[in-house]
Amino acid sequence: MKPSRPLESLILISTPWPLYSRPSIQLGTLKAYLKSQVPDLKVQAHHFYLKLAETIDYPIYQTMSERTWLSETIYAALLFPERLKQIEKVYHKEAVGRPEARSMDFATLISRVSEVSDAFINGIDWTAFGLAGFSICFCQLTSTLYFIKRIKQRCADLPIVVGGSMFAGESIQNLFEMFPEIDFVINGEGELPLTQLVHFLKNSPPHKSTPLIPGICTAETEKNNTPVAFSQMPDLSRLPSPDYDDYFQLLKTFSPQKTFFPTIPAEISRGCWWRRQETAGRLKGCAFCNLNLQWNGYRAKHTSQVISEIDYLTSKHKILSVALMDNLLPVKASDEIFTTLGELNKDLRLFGEIRATTPRHVLESMGRGGIHEVQVGIEALSTRLLKKLNKGTKAIQNLEILKNCEALGIANHSNLILNFPGSDHQDVAETLRNLEFALPLRPLRCVQFWLGLGSPVWQNPKRFGIQAVFNHPNYAAIFPSIVFKSMRFMIQAYRGDRGYQLKLWQPVKKKVRAWKKAYAELHKGPASSPVMSYRDGREFLIIHQRRLNQEAATHRLVGTSRAIYLFCQQHRSFKSILEHFPGLGEGKIAPFLRMMVDKKLMFEENEEYLSLAVPIRIQKV
Repeated sequence: MKPSRPLESLILISTPWPLYSRPSIQLGTLKAYLKSQVPDLKVQAHHFYLKLAETIDYPIYQTMSERTWLSETIYAALLFPERLKQIEKVYHKEAVGRPEARSMDFATLISRVSEVSDAFINGIDWTAFGLAGFSICFCQLTSTLYFIKRIKQRCADLPIVVGGSMFAGESIQNLFEMFPEIDFVINGEGELPLTQLVHFLKNSPPHKSTPLIPGICTAETEKNNTPVAFSQMPDLSRLPSPDYDDYFQLLKTFSPQKTFFPTIPAEISRGCWWRRQETAGRLKGCAFCNLNLQWNGYRAKHTSQVISEIDYLTSKHKILSVALMDNLLPVKASDEIFTTLGELNKDLRLFGEIRATTPRHVLESMGRGGIHEVQVGIEALSTRLLKKLNKGTKAIQNLEILKNCEALGIANHSNLILNFPGSDHQDVAETLRNLEFALPLRPLRCVQFWLGLGSPVWQNPKRFGIQAVFNHPNYAAIFPSIVFKSMRFMIQAYRGDRGYQLKLWQPVKKKVRAWKKAYAELHKGPASSPVMSYRDGREFLIIHQRRLNQEAATHRLVGTSRAIYLFCQQHRSFKSILEHFPGLGEGKIAPFLRMMVDKKLMFEENEEYLSLAVPIRIQKV
């Protein structure tokens, strides 16, 4: 698009349905960076999703934001009213078993969303801006498209730029043709391309054609098949602290009954250090993952920068809850980062995502620094399946990190992927066997495998027994046929062994449900102790094993038995156990280990052993 006027003011908008309890880190980071690079530019950031949440009620909004197909149907009904019947069918199908989603009928919900959205759009003088930018992540596709359409109706010559995780690589294909209201798409990280675009629009005379800007796609570049590479900062040291002022100012306008203490998003790194380049047919990173398509490589901030930002943001906004938005926290720097955070004398409450290989001493540092919740990249409790997933971990490592979280009082909210294409009876049998040993630990959450555009599985479908890949059929209900057939959406579907997988994994779903029920029952009451714990008596060890609807079992280990059990608090090979206790020999050690495994006090995998009881004395960090 040719600019019709110089750029003096810019507006950034985040539409529903991100989590309402957090400011948009995308908007906060972009606003702060633009202000640092173009000081005379006026930047407004609107976290509109927060206003919608306040209007329709937080529990209803929360339910919508957690389910892609619930959230996408709402604005799809406004965007394509002629498809209302098809869209409503998808909504009702996804609303089954979700009381909040069914507490308001679909027509009423659409009406309320339309009213507050249009009030926002109609209340802004769009002619005052030279550019409008939208960050589009999961659950924001149809809402953003609706906003763009309505804004263009009011101000046809306002340039629109979009970016975010929903548009990277092949997902941009035919976007300009299907939605001509969009003028620019940022492919990958946004700071540098957006800043260059701002400089052009700000300083160029009216009607001058947009030049080629690294990281920026236009209808012209797509028409000419012009390659668009990423344009990202070589390191993150140039990033200022995110600017969340607009979010907190909006929150202050709410009635006391609608105010709350938000969680502040922060980032230490971008990308995933586990994601490797493919060599000799080796997959890149986790086979199912497409979360890092918008970045090239892995970069992390310096420790001092991380500490300074978290200290600054929590002090400025008088908030102690922080969500670290990294796809994967850096292991090497984490020890120093969280040790230093612990020295701030702030009772921080942090969330982060980590790998199962995170060492115990690093996890302890995280706990001291304020980590209360983590999402561990577990995904499976079968080593056979973990290999197919390309996780680079083993089941025994997954159980060890779950046990360490239990011991340190860190809540893990981790997933168990079901129905992964190509999984078989042996994978399920191994999972069921290993679940027996996981029962004392916080349960995992079962998630259905979904095929992500650009993921290694999508790129190599035949390797996983997939015959064909295509857009998820729900998009066919949401979008007109020409859009569905012309574009590639982030959520894909496939033809293969789906029916077989659904049946195959039913026993695992049933067992996990029982696991959750038992764990919840055993943790009722304010003084509930770990399901399986030990107390150390120096020369002896007492293991307390709580059981549902049964008397608790107690085991005493004395002398060398105690020493072996404590040695295996970290998983150990049989060879290393023999070497550590040279005076005993295989004839004495092997029967003891078998007995511990039979009693489910220890876990064994390929002659490696892990003690499962947690030390009750250091349950909390």
